Formats: sequence, C-alpha cells, structure tokens
Amino acid sequence: MGPAAFGLINDTVVLSRLGAIGVVLLMFFVGMEVSPGKLIKNWKVAVLGTIIQIAVNVGLMIAFGTFQEWPLSRSILLGFVISLSSTAVVLKLLEDWKISETQSGRDALGILIVQDIAVIPMLIIIGLLGGTQLDGTTLMKQGIGATILLGVVAWVSLNKSFNIPFFSRFKGDKEFQVLIAMLICLGFSVISGLLELSTALGAFIGGMVVRAARDTRWIDHSLHGFRVIFIALFFASVGALLDIQFLTGNWPQIMLLVGLVIVVNTFVNAAVLTSLGRDWKESLYTGAILSQIGEFSFVLAAVGYQMGIVAEFAYQMAIAVIVVSLLVSPAWIYSVELFLKIFKTRAPG
Repeated sequence: MGPAAFGLINDTVVLSRLGAIGVVLLMFFVGMEVSPGKLIKNWKVAVLGTIIQIAVNVGLMIAFGTFQEWPLSRSILLGFVISLSSTAVVLKLLEDWKISETQSGRDALGILIVQDIAVIPMLIIIGLLGGTQLDGTTLMKQGIGATILLGVVAWVSLNKSFNIPFFSRFKGDKEFQVLIAMLICLGFSVISGLLELSTALGAFIGGMVVRAARDTRWIDHSLHGFRVIFIALFFASVGALLDIQFLTGNWPQIMLLVGLVIVVNTFVNAAVLTSLGRDWKESLYTGAILSQIGEFSFVLAAVGYQMGIVAEFAYQMAIAVIVVSLLVSPAWIYSVELFLKIFKTRAPG
C-alpha cells in the first residue's frame, strides 16, 4: 500500500522506525523464552555455523561476480546481503509453530543472534570498500557494548533466579506493569543502540534478564497487544519498500533469483550444520527456516547504494528479491517439512 502501489503510505521512514520497534519487542519476548544455559551450550554451532555460512555465500558471490566481471566490492556486498536471514520472520514462525525449544529452533535462534552481531563488521567492511575511514570511537563503543552484554548474559546464567527491586510492590497495578515492562525492553535497547550495537540484540538480553527474575510473568500478557501492533507495522514497512512497477517489469529475473537464493541458503546452512555434527534431516529443516533474506539486508543494500557500490537497478533488484523471499519462505519451509515427513514414512524401519 506504499508509494509505489496506492499511495496510502508515503512516509516510509516513520513506518520503518515503528516497524523496528516491533522487531525489538519480538526479540524481547524471545529472550524471555530462551534458557541462557542452552544458548551458551549451543554457541559453537551458532558462531562457527554463521561464520562458515557467510564465508561460503560471499565466496559463491565472488565466483559468480568474477564470471559477470563485477567489481569485488559489489560481490562482497551482495554476498553479505544474501547471508542474513530474517529475525522477525523466523522468530514469529518459531513462536507460532511452537518449535523454539526443538534442536532446529535452538540452532536457528543462535545463528540469528550471531548474524545480528555480524551486521556490525559487515557495515565496517562495506564502509571500507566504499572509501570510508575507520572510526576509532565507534569501534571502542562497540567493544564496550559487546563486553557489557556478554557480562549480563554470564551474570544471568550464573544467577538462575533473582528479584528486580520494587517489582513485587506493584503486582496489582496493571498500568505500572506495562510501564515497567516497556522500560526494561526499550531501556536495554537504548543502551545497546547508544553503544553502536543492534537495538534488537539489547532487547533480547533484556528479555533474558526478565526470564531469570521472579514475579515478572505478567509482562507477556501486558505487552502482547503492543507486540502484535508493531510487528504488523514491521511487515507493512517491508511491503511499502517494494516498487510494484519494478516487480511486474522484472518478475522473471526476480523469481529466478529468489529461487536460487532460497535453495542455496537452505543447502549451504544444511551442509554447514551437518558438518558440525547435526543430523542431516534436522540440518535441512533448519536450513529451510533460515533460507530467506533478512531485514538487516535492507540496511546493507541501502548503504551500498549510497556509497555507489551498486547502481539503482541493482538496489531495486535487491529490495524486490528480499521482499519476495520473505513472502515465500513460510511455504518453502512447509514444503521441506512435508518432504522430510514423507521421507521418514517411506524410509525402511
């Protein structure tokens, strides 16, 4: 319904910021459901899996770019773009399908968190490719922020249960409960953002803190309505970015690229997870869950466009491929799940 369709929404910047709040709230609620111990136990698969997957995707894009005679900077940028999965889409699916605590759900969650962190060095590399000088102050902030957040995770893991001061005093005050819940969620997000890290990552850590605290189970009920509204705004902001005329004028190329990206991401992630010791069926399902291109890829593509690494056509193509991949990924995940069920039924024994 955005500028390229019926023009009902023209201020896409404001809509995008409201949608970002939805991602923050979603990460906060996911943090409330995640066990810090299980997350730390799974760090090797999450970290190594993400690093290998990004390296393979970038390598594939460099090989393709060499054949197309692209500049190295463009190949690296597009490799980064297709490497990131959608935190908002995947977490919503994990929550709706109640698979967050399965092996695939935990692997997907861990990889998504590491991908969110990986956006920071990606932006630095893109800046260097575009001729921007390193900012020592920003790097120092990010280092301090990463240390603080890791410290909070370690503290929460060691302190299985604790009280947040004054919470029990306001158990019966619904209005104050909503205010406190928003302060916890957005407070951690603001701190993370001020330290040049992902605001969604800060919200996730805030959710982990709330999970470990006692007398805070009411937060889920108090903030549920806010989350639904802002997540809807996030998806609206994604739709508003799409140029309908560009989509209809270039749909064969767009659909081909979407198909290639989803298949490549599925099998690259599956191969990486299998090499790290996961069962191949679980790996394939996790690969399908992570097959789409994520919302942070919009940011990378926009930065690359502003720096002249990609031209207008390539930027619009990237936006279209990202949006369509988000739309078709649930159907692709279901198809892979159905295939695995049929394979299991027909397998001997």
